[in-house]
Amino acid sequence: MQLAIEGMSCASCSGRVEKALKAVPGVTDASVNLATETATITGTAAMLALVQAVQQAGYQVPTEQRVYQVSGMSCASCVTRVEKAMLAVPGVLQATVNLTTEQLSLSVLCTVTQAELATALDKAGYQLSAISQPGQAKQDASQVSWHRQPLWPVIGSAVLTLPLVVPMIGMLFGRDWMLPAFWQWLLATPVQFYFGARFYRAGWGALKARTGNMDLLVAIGTSAAYGLSLYLWWNHQGHQGMPHLYFESSSAVLSLVLLGKYLELRAKRRTTDALKALENLQPSQARVKLSGQWQMLAAAAVKAGDWVRVLPGERVPVDGLVSSGQTHVDEALISGESVPVAKANGDHVTGGSVNLDGVIELTATSVGSESTLSRIIRLVEQAQGAKAPVQALVDKISAVFVPLVLLIALITLLGWGLTSGDWTAAILNAVAVLVIACPCALGLATPAAIMAGTGTAAKLGVLVKDAVALEHATAIDLVVFDKTGTLTQGKAVLSQFTALRPTQDPLLQWAASLQQHSEHPLARAVVNQASAQGLTLLDATEFKVVAGKGVQAKVDGSLFLLGSSGWMQELGLELPLEHIQVAGASVSWLARQQAGATELLALLCFSDELKPRSYAAVTQLQQQGIAVAMLTGDSQASAQRVAEQLGLDKVHAQVLPADKAAVVAQYQQQGYRVAMVGDGINDAPALAQADLGIAMATGTEVAVSASAISLMRGDPALVSTALRLSRLTYRKIRQNLFWAFIFNVIGIPAAALGWLNPVLAGAAMACSSLLVVSNALLLQRYKE
Repeated sequence: MQLAIEGMSCASCSGRVEKALKAVPGVTDASVNLATETATITGTAAMLALVQAVQQAGYQVPTEQRVYQVSGMSCASCVTRVEKAMLAVPGVLQATVNLTTEQLSLSVLCTVTQAELATALDKAGYQLSAISQPGQAKQDASQVSWHRQPLWPVIGSAVLTLPLVVPMIGMLFGRDWMLPAFWQWLLATPVQFYFGARFYRAGWGALKARTGNMDLLVAIGTSAAYGLSLYLWWNHQGHQGMPHLYFESSSAVLSLVLLGKYLELRAKRRTTDALKALENLQPSQARVKLSGQWQMLAAAAVKAGDWVRVLPGERVPVDGLVSSGQTHVDEALISGESVPVAKANGDHVTGGSVNLDGVIELTATSVGSESTLSRIIRLVEQAQGAKAPVQALVDKISAVFVPLVLLIALITLLGWGLTSGDWTAAILNAVAVLVIACPCALGLATPAAIMAGTGTAAKLGVLVKDAVALEHATAIDLVVFDKTGTLTQGKAVLSQFTALRPTQDPLLQWAASLQQHSEHPLARAVVNQASAQGLTLLDATEFKVVAGKGVQAKVDGSLFLLGSSGWMQELGLELPLEHIQVAGASVSWLARQQAGATELLALLCFSDELKPRSYAAVTQLQQQGIAVAMLTGDSQASAQRVAEQLGLDKVHAQVLPADKAAVVAQYQQQGYRVAMVGDGINDAPALAQADLGIAMATGTEVAVSASAISLMRGDPALVSTALRLSRLTYRKIRQNLFWAFIFNVIGIPAAALGWLNPVLAGAAMACSSLLVVSNALLLQRYKE
């Protein structure tokens, strides 16, 4: 086998790669060609192990993620078979199937073609088709001919089955409405071989692949009942009276299973409602300025830097910055609330939001797959397509489920036939065993709950990256918040400005003019305060930043200094600390140097206000029995002030960015399962160290990528929502697995003992799948 290798630059690189490959178990030889950048490997090692070895050596193997639609699956054993067939294709590294959406997610080498994948899947009895993007909706039902609508087999089989079942009801009232054998056969045959053809096709595909699935069980079971009826009818030829036939059993079972599959399909579609709602927010067209003219283009064709015009009532087609005009937009897709947000020159507008009143022109910044909405959709799809760790157990059971059921059915047939001599009853009991088995419910139990849970979370503003994050979230007992930008607004405000001597001098104007060229957050706060009071900034010359101390510049002919208490004390000034009125504030002082003397002019106190929902965030977590801690690089006084306002359990102040991960590790060593919540680059190591990283999506890209859960808006109360929804989702998974197992554990023995007839068994099997999907859909009722 061959691998393409990227990143090699010299002979030592090729030697390093060869050494790494030869160390992989199963590799007998490996040689690397630096000129062609390929590695040739002989042996039996798995492709994934080889790729990981190359990556660990510091090089890359070109891979890509692909998503396909798979048709023909019916139960959990189908999922296992599709994944196994894909992993057998050279170049396929990982394969994950979501039975609910019938989608296959692959990690493959770039050399793998769709034809290779389709051929391998066809041999396994399934069909592969490409989709343009994950989550793409299937063909609209209105565009499909009536006889291909999913409801048609249900209606057709029910109409033909009804005359066969009604006489059974009549027998309860002493009425003999039984149809002649010929008419029973005439009604049952189309149900068996036309409407039930899907079970034969899928069952035959399973047999060719030397495995089994739900369709095979149904096909064998109903064929046995149908065949038994033909046998009894044939043997009754020339005899008086009416033979007891079982055409109604085979037809009723097929009709009930078809009905169950249809209801299951409808329920499964509801689990993707949240994703479809997000996709519907993406406008298909944009008004773009080309060669001086406004033209309508496909939104996907817009490029970064293009000018885009958005009229009132239209959805914004791309992320961008307002270049012209003023308006209000509805950003409910991000904020969760339909509140008008004012936008003017320089403001950022998110694609998918609604322009409410003004005409605006944008400079496109993020387009296509890089837009905010596309990233959100991608995260939701990624979570919905992921497998929960508990699914591994289900997959193992599914692999042996159908063969085990077939064995039990055979034992039932022989046991009843040999002990009682009533082979008719033996066949019916064996049929009941086959049709009550519920591999569908097992296959749907976990993905249905994950899809409903992550979809509901997305609507509330919580993006879960994968199912592993859901499981980790259920065990969290300590949440550690970063302070600045997470619990607080992240914007310092000038909360106190006090003149230290009676004067009519424009002290605030001098302070703001001095700092107008500084980008420091505290400087911005002073300038903003001066602007709010309508003060005009004066020219500042000889501006200089004094590292770690403050700034100085000449304003109005005098040299002004503005900086820390330590700097002022170095200059020999005595600081009147009794004037400080804001507890825990960051303190600066304004001074002026004249004729070799330095005089203190004003005191400036800065504070970072709490976010409106910070107190609710902490309270809700504590009510769930979760301890809350805070990390910050700010002073102890500033941190203590916030802690007292919020009622925090634990506080760590003056923590350097590099030490945040160490604090999280200390809590983990104490036995806590820690969730870290942050928004900045300096939070990324702590987010990665924590058992669960939660990032504000309003923060940096580094923080978001290091986290397992992203909050679509800067609301710390969403942390409580994320943890509560995770617990509810995992509770639904456990409930679904319980019901799926209990149906089989009780139903199969009951059928084998003759306590269930095939019709009731078929109804129970249909109900089992519907039950687990409907139970998962209850998550959509969750509200904050």
